[in-house]
Amino acid sequence: MPVQVLKIIEGKFETPLPSHLQKEALKHLQEGFDPTNKYIQGLVILSYPLTKLGDGTDFFKVVLQDLDDFCSRINSINILIYGKMAEDCAKVMRSGDTLVVAGFKLAKSPTAREDGRHDCHLEMSEEAGSVIYIYTKPKPTAASKTASMSVAPKYVYTPLDHLKDGTIVNLYGIVKFFKPPYVSKGTDYCSVVTLVDPSSVKLTCTLFNGNLNSLPKIYKVGDIVRFHRIKIREYNGQMQGVTSAGFASLTFDGTVGAPVVPRTSSKVFTFMDEEQKIIEELRVWAASNLSICGPAAKLSGVQPMLFFDLTCQLIGKAKVDGSSFLLKVWDGTKCPYPTWKVPVEARDLEGEKLLLHQLRNLAVDILVYDNHVQLAKSLKIGSFLRIYSIHTKQVSADKDGSRIEFHLHGGTCYGRGIGVLPESNPDVKELKEFLESVELADSQHMESMSSVELDSTFNNITDLELHLQRCQELSVTVLTDHQDLSNTELKTILNSTAPQQFRIRAKLRTYKPQKLHQSIKLHCSKCNSLTEIPDGDDFDCILQGSAMTSPNPELHNTSWYESVMWTTQDQKQRKIVIHFVKPDEMLKAPEDTLLMIEGGTLKELWRLTKRFKCVIPVRSTEDDLELLDLSAPFLLQGNTKYYGCKQCSTPKPIKNLSSIAAEEQPSWEPTEIAQVLGIELLQYVFIMKFTLVDGTGALNAYLFDYEKFFQIPASEILTNCFLQQKMQMTMNTLCPPGRKLDDLPWLECFIKSYHVRDETKRQVCYQIFDTTIAEDVV
Repeated sequence: MPVQVLKIIEGKFETPLPSHLQKEALKHLQEGFDPTNKYIQGLVILSYPLTKLGDGTDFFKVVLQDLDDFCSRINSINILIYGKMAEDCAKVMRSGDTLVVAGFKLAKSPTAREDGRHDCHLEMSEEAGSVIYIYTKPKPTAASKTASMSVAPKYVYTPLDHLKDGTIVNLYGIVKFFKPPYVSKGTDYCSVVTLVDPSSVKLTCTLFNGNLNSLPKIYKVGDIVRFHRIKIREYNGQMQGVTSAGFASLTFDGTVGAPVVPRTSSKVFTFMDEEQKIIEELRVWAASNLSICGPAAKLSGVQPMLFFDLTCQLIGKAKVDGSSFLLKVWDGTKCPYPTWKVPVEARDLEGEKLLLHQLRNLAVDILVYDNHVQLAKSLKIGSFLRIYSIHTKQVSADKDGSRIEFHLHGGTCYGRGIGVLPESNPDVKELKEFLESVELADSQHMESMSSVELDSTFNNITDLELHLQRCQELSVTVLTDHQDLSNTELKTILNSTAPQQFRIRAKLRTYKPQKLHQSIKLHCSKCNSLTEIPDGDDFDCILQGSAMTSPNPELHNTSWYESVMWTTQDQKQRKIVIHFVKPDEMLKAPEDTLLMIEGGTLKELWRLTKRFKCVIPVRSTEDDLELLDLSAPFLLQGNTKYYGCKQCSTPKPIKNLSSIAAEEQPSWEPTEIAQVLGIELLQYVFIMKFTLVDGTGALNAYLFDYEKFFQIPASEILTNCFLQQKMQMTMNTLCPPGRKLDDLPWLECFIKSYHVRDETKRQVCYQIFDTTIAEDVV
């Protein structure tokens, strides 16, 4: 049978394993490993609910820990089980069971960097011939339970300056920074916490759990946490904490004098009398040594272009589109500025209509994006929230004034997120008392209104509607050429032969991708290929691999560069070499200097780019320095990474740079550097699909643009939050979320038709060209 449930009796397996199977340790698993006649044994420390994949296949995930190597840096691995085997395992497998697996397939784990587990995962199914042995211990009798009871253990807590790589410790710390829990790339929730203690050492912890409630309940900077069984590992010379088997946490208010009441979802935990003293001492130290922000801002105190935390009550919510969600909240105070009311249909708005109308002058609309949408959908009306890093933007509404918009942008930078506060929280108790004292306007009048009259209050024309009405006649785009062309209806274009050029006046019904960062690609103008932006983790791995190549001292200090080498003081003792290029045999100021680095980490490279004009990662060969794999950027300049086309590039020796260095004032332009190094430079480009309509027809037109359409360089969008916001606002103007077709603004643009051929057919496609966004749109 593929899944067998057996027993462990007196520490031994009830039934021995097949003799041909040999045990293998997790630390020996790597890509390319042959699992034939091998088995892995460990303890189930986490299992996830049985789910179905998109094709209907059952899927079950468990986490297995290698108990023979408990203190290893990586001692747990994800096991992905498919089909009937997944269903069978889900019925009988429990945390704490001993598992033996054989006949598995080994594959690279996409979540290893996030969950701190093995770089690979195991894939298993009946079809693949996999076998799982589940060993369960006999349930203890009442007498044995009584005999096993003992005094609560006394834990030892390690100061942050005494942490060592590869250990599992207990510790106390004060929260200096945190990211509220969010859904990771895998199936877990993730939270990031940076801790300090009186040793002034910082520790950043990345915590994962399939159960949201099992993560620390941190509400603000200054909270105190107790972590039991957290794994310590060293990365880039700094200690980091990650969850391990049995991880548990308690959280305490860090305010001096506040009651010492632990926050936890666990029903059983230990807390000794002497630990209260630890908390009091940490509170006193934090009060005088840690810069802790004051109370969260009130709506009455917000200003334009502000990022702030808000403690509030949720009174309404609604879906806006696929990547954004509306939260209506209030805190009992009134924003001093006119606020944006997000246009949604009355039927889509959840919440008590009477209360929504009563609070219409006090409530504000907060639009949340991307990864925060899933949590926002699950929030209960009436719950108390703390929303972190809300962004206020002042936008011109009309000639008579402006309005304030509230946004919770996607991502987790600066601790962005949403936390649900329990009613026992002191800040919630204070807020509830204040809200109860607020006099609600029009309450008596509202009670007598009919439902028809009430519905009409949600259909008044908002500032945005007025703005869009003006856009009915005015185009939000500008034509940069071909002014002699007249408008052509889409129906006519669809019936015309290709290739041709047309001028159109249409509306943008929808666009893809909705997540705008996914529209950025890398384009090779030589072979016309498009590639995704490489993952930063891949670059880091390439750098780590190149650091294993020892620098060649014979390549140091040539006529056109000077070299400096040193050894890091950590356990790895990496050798780092920086070669400073000397234009015209003279070293220049850092902002004019190109340097090459061997053995550096990603963090060290970014630090250098902040001071020097260009950074090129290289490695030594016998005869010359050479570029790294073209999966990595060959050049870093400012915040931009420059890549080369793998297909069209023919990398040349680094010494070819000496031709540019011979110039008295080299410009160090990426195109010039790429040319002398034999690199076909890839360009950042926007690739989007617009569905355009004009009442006569609809067609899909592609936007292929480097920077002209949005007036934003595609090369800068991924590293510049302001430009990302500008692009999002632009798209919200071109295609306002939740609007009817008649309310959409007009776009005037040029499109050209062309043929695309594949092996079986030829089709006509359309591309936007010579069109840009009007300057006053955003």
